[in-house]
Amino acid sequence: MKILTVTDIQELIRIVGLENFFQCTISALEQDFWRWQQFFLSPRHATYYRDGVIELMPCSDDRLYTFKYVNGYPGNPLKGKLSVVAIGVLSDAANGYPLMLSEMTLLTAFRTAAAGVLAAKYLARENSKSLAIIGTGAQAEFQVLAFAGFFQLEEVRFFDTDPMARAKFSENLAGQKFRLTPCNDPTEAVRGADIIITATAARKRQSLLSVEDIAPGAYIFAMGGDSPGKTELSAEFLEHTKVVVEYKLQSLLEGEVQQCEADIVYAELWQLVCKHKPGRQDDQELTLFDSVGFALEDYSILRVVHDLAEKHQLGTELELIPELNDPKNLFGLLRS
Repeated sequence: MKILTVTDIQELIRIVGLENFFQCTISALEQDFWRWQQFFLSPRHATYYRDGVIELMPCSDDRLYTFKYVNGYPGNPLKGKLSVVAIGVLSDAANGYPLMLSEMTLLTAFRTAAAGVLAAKYLARENSKSLAIIGTGAQAEFQVLAFAGFFQLEEVRFFDTDPMARAKFSENLAGQKFRLTPCNDPTEAVRGADIIITATAARKRQSLLSVEDIAPGAYIFAMGGDSPGKTELSAEFLEHTKVVVEYKLQSLLEGEVQQCEADIVYAELWQLVCKHKPGRQDDQELTLFDSVGFALEDYSILRVVHDLAEKHQLGTELELIPELNDPKNLFGLLRS
């Protein structure tokens, strides 16, 4: 069984390049959303605690089975820990044997950003030049660089209540082709922006923006609200947008749309990818991708990483599954 550590993923990104890895992930996501009907899908299993949530996220087709173990603890950074950590498993559906155990803290950041870009392909204006991001925590740079690889961004405006997070974000993205502009509040950041990303971690209902703050034709990628009682935009705000989600059953429990009736959802993302419904229909439309993170996205990036790890001979083979001459003689391992 192959084990991929954080070090292995770092080496993989060094070999294939950051932009190329994003492109591979976005392409895999689009392929898998296009064949949505071939998957066994379900909402994630979540266990809620006072300070956060621990989730299991399964997804499979007839060939591969995947699941991710992931947490969400917004208060962790105050204790010197990440608010989101994850590991993932890829298995052979033909025999149930695990093929790979991988770190997925980095990979979750990659696939989340890639999903936002995939939705933007159908919902954002092609000539989008400016991006605003509210929340510059652990995933912020991944978001911006994924979008910068798809759109010709000229300016990125950003805001966070934490000055250290803002400084970290500026330092990590220094030297990019786009101009970085710090802002004093969310309203200043989003004014006139073509693309808006909300990426806050607060575990509460929020109303970060009003419709009057947003330029006509903007695309909003709301990724911070991902559990019951945790939202970033008001129900009134949503009523003025074309709302697309990943998986309606899960989004109505955890997404921005948990505040609304089900009919506020215009489409699931696969319906845009498969051309069952049109995406953006004019340059004045406000479009919103209400992303809570769905297990199909983990499936996509795990298969990408497995193929790349095989190609570049990365990872370590560990004996986590018994190898037996007689499959019925498990106890024999203890006698030898």
